[in-house]
Amino acid sequence: MTPLARRRYGAALFWAVAGAMHFVRPGFYEGIVPMPLQRYKRQVTVVSGIAELLGAVAVMPTRTRRFARAWLLATLAAVYPANICMALEPERHRRIPRSLLWARLPVQGLFAWITWRGTA
Repeated sequence: MTPLARRRYGAALFWAVAGAMHFVRPGFYEGIVPMPLQRYKRQVTVVSGIAELLGAVAVMPTRTRRFARAWLLATLAAVYPANICMALEPERHRRIPRSLLWARLPVQGLFAWITWRGTA
């Protein structure tokens, strides 16, 4: 397998697992929905999980790869406010060390890099 193919499979696997986790552990994802959207936390969790799963599927075919890149990067941007809220509201996430709440912010850049490289 070529390095490029490995990156594509890696990105697809990453996003498939990330999307599936919204349905395996919905309580976690519902718990990180920002307060203004709490009324719709279940819907937000389902929609973001589906968005990630659709992006994972779109990574592999050549004709949808550019779409997958834009879709997944937009998905990362859309969920980034949840990460900011987690860092700013540590009392809502007592089980997660405060330092990890802040560490999540730059880790999103790593996820964007994985996406960019895997959709080349």
